Amino acid sequence: MILDLHTHSIKSDDGRAKVENYCKWIRKKEIPLDGFVLTEHRQYDSESDYRSLEDEYNLLILKASEVETDYGHVLVFGVNEDLLHSFDFANIRLPIQTVLNAARENGAFAAPCHPGRKRVGLFSHYELSGPISDVHTVEVFNGGSIPGEDELSVKQAAIHGYKGFGGSDSHVVSRIGYCATAFESDSITTVEGLVGELQSGSFEPISLRPEPKNATTEP
Repeated sequence: MILDLHTHSIKSDDGRAKVENYCKWIRKKEIPLDGFVLTEHRQYDSESDYRSLEDEYNLLILKASEVETDYGHVLVFGVNEDLLHSFDFANIRLPIQTVLNAARENGAFAAPCHPGRKRVGLFSHYELSGPISDVHTVEVFNGGSIPGEDELSVKQAAIHGYKGFGGSDSHVVSRIGYCATAFESDSITTVEGLVGELQSGSFEPISLRPEPKNATTEP
């Protein structure tokens, strides 16, 4: 089962994509995704209901969050009422340890995203302040990365023994599915199921970036 674990809709302040347009694009371009996770910035969207879109386009649509910490940005899967009361999702300087502890205690799963990026990536903070012992999984393939960022993420994840996953970090429709995560399980239907599979470590990051238009093929 292939899921894009990192996407943004117009619910995020910098997102320009409507969720239905993501669905239409996936089907139009025949992108091999079984679904995607909306990870809106500094919030959890508890109001939106995408079940009708799931049925119409035969896609799994789950919701999560992207929060900002003193060690960079972190994706939080499995957000629930208890977790929402554990810290302020809008705070842009959350202690990463607070986020990791709260996620673990409330049955969620927290993992740093685009860790190879300057300032907002985990590994740039490791250079200054040292590693965090409770980190175990990071996003190593990010569809919004510039050259060198994913390579650094892969290298540092290997050094620290971290499991890696992928997500497009799409903010516009045409970017969805650039990177994703392939799970061994083909039966994820809920965010709780997703959390369980992430905890199991039975997945791999994949890149689905389109070939450059000027790319040539050897005869």
